[in-house]
Amino acid sequence: MKRLEHLGIAVQDLAEAERIFTDVLGVAPYKRELVEDEGVRTSFFQTGDAKVELLASLNEEGPIARHLARRGPGLHHVAFLVDDLEEELRRLTSQGYRVISGPKPGADNKQIAFLHPSETGKVLVELCEEMKED
Repeated sequence: MKRLEHLGIAVQDLAEAERIFTDVLGVAPYKRELVEDEGVRTSFFQTGDAKVELLASLNEEGPIARHLARRGPGLHHVAFLVDDLEEELRRLTSQGYRVISGPKPGADNKQIAFLHPSETGKVLVELCEEMKED
């Protein structure tokens, strides 16, 4: 089963974006997280069953910095929670979809992978699953 997990939004200024989304959603972010491997600081808002993830780049070389330079702030990706990430990736790659990143650890205790947007209607799709406890 898949469900919308979160919308990822690239932002220039994390504090300003948090202020705006706190005003719009009427709730404060429930956590900030540093994902050094991706060069990003995230901030999460719970919005019912799904979340909003704000993404601010830590440097000028990371994927969010490149996104901001090309497209400016705004929607970066749509993430869907899956029960078995490896199985879902096998299913999709057998249908011709390309994985451009992952599986790898991501924010919010998730294992993540991204599908190439040229095959998903120009939308960057993230698939994620809860990290399993060892």
